[in-house]
Amino acid sequence: MTAAATGVGSLPGGDAREAAKTATGSFEEFPYLPELPARGPGADMIGRSLGLLVDMYAHVEPSGWRISDRPGRDTRRARSWLGEDLDALEEFTQGYRGKLKIQAVGPWTLATALELHGGEAVLQDAGACRDLAGSLAEGLRDHLADVRRRIPGAEIVLQFDEPSLAAVLLGRVRSASKYRTYRAVDRQVVEGTLRDLFAVHDGEVVVHSCAPGVPFGLLRRAGATGLSFDFSLLTEREDDAIGEAVEGGAKLFAGVVPGTDAPLSDPAGSVMGVRKLWRRLGLAPGTLAESVVVTPSCGLAGASPAYARAVQAHCVRAARSLADNPE
Repeated sequence: MTAAATGVGSLPGGDAREAAKTATGSFEEFPYLPELPARGPGADMIGRSLGLLVDMYAHVEPSGWRISDRPGRDTRRARSWLGEDLDALEEFTQGYRGKLKIQAVGPWTLATALELHGGEAVLQDAGACRDLAGSLAEGLRDHLADVRRRIPGAEIVLQFDEPSLAAVLLGRVRSASKYRTYRAVDRQVVEGTLRDLFAVHDGEVVVHSCAPGVPFGLLRRAGATGLSFDFSLLTEREDDAIGEAVEGGAKLFAGVVPGTDAPLSDPAGSVMGVRKLWRRLGLAPGTLAESVVVTPSCGLAGASPAYARAVQAHCVRAARSLADNPE
């Protein structure tokens, strides 16, 4: 069995066709829909996901994204760029059959990044959080249908980016004044909201966070079939949760290569930590290839174009090494 590799989401530059060509060419067996934040607000992961919302709108203020009463230029721009990116991906996936990953920001990270009219985060208002999650669910249904129509052979893997999730659970998200933090959100509320949102897709659902303290158990209970994380931030305290996830059938999207320009070790060296984890957990080496997807540690928007291309090729070779020499 060949171990899989894919990207996380963002790439440097602003050329949609070049990005689609890179994402499909590097990962022929597991391409993804790239994001190109260098184009400006609306092309970033937050802006793109706000552009998916139904009957909820946002615009850019100096402090960030803020709720609007009606769609404006920033919403239109976000939707236009998404359409451009989908057109490019469709062009380079003619006749493709297999896994295809698309990304959206999860409801809790979105609630920390979107401001209410008064400037505080949506996170402060439980009702606004519910409305945001509901709007996102409806928008994702439309987005998934669009992707299926454009690329009918795709087995869609839906990734939710939740880098702020741990901070939401621990009450560490700073208020607009920066002098206080918002109250921690109850874990059952967080889990229930995620469960409802994951249910919009009947295929694989992955949650990505490149922050420390990913709540692996909570995500699995909410229905995530894949866990995507920066492997360098993993601690032995999380061994039990990781072991339970793997034994429960979850895939680990292991971010083993830096997301910004850095020297690359040999591919086998990049996945050495994954092999050690498997030994520590007492898992059969033969299950590595089916349980692990190799990725960069985070998006590649901050990398040079040459490094971004090199990293993606490196991930494919590292995955092959994992399959060929699991021990």
